[in-house]
Amino acid sequence: MDEIVQLSVLGLPLFPCNFDPLTGYERTGFCAECQGDAGQHTVCAQMTEEFLAFSAERGNDLSTPRPDWGFPGLRPGDHWCVCAGRWIEALLEGKAPPILLAATHEAILEHLSLETLVEHALDRP
Repeated sequence: MDEIVQLSVLGLPLFPCNFDPLTGYERTGFCAECQGDAGQHTVCAQMTEEFLAFSAERGNDLSTPRPDWGFPGLRPGDHWCVCAGRWIEALLEGKAPPILLAATHEAILEHLSLETLVEHALDRP
């Protein structure tokens, strides 16, 4: 059976987000759409102190290591697949971290325009 190629918001094959720490809902390094991923971890974001604090305030502490889950804890500068809804929430609060367009899944385009994403991109086309 052929593997389905998932696309980035740029319409190109999805680029990896990060392998160290290993990210993605299924820990493949990619912010791919996956069955069972209710949070849609499809936005490849570069962590900032502001976003890490924002996420912790919303009940998702991404900074604290959780060895029992194989989670090393994130630091500013790390790239991580974040939930589309959380990134949009941070955007509305003026706290959205920058993203990698080539590693962000096209599914976010159902909620935001490419122009909005480009405004927050590290890899502007």
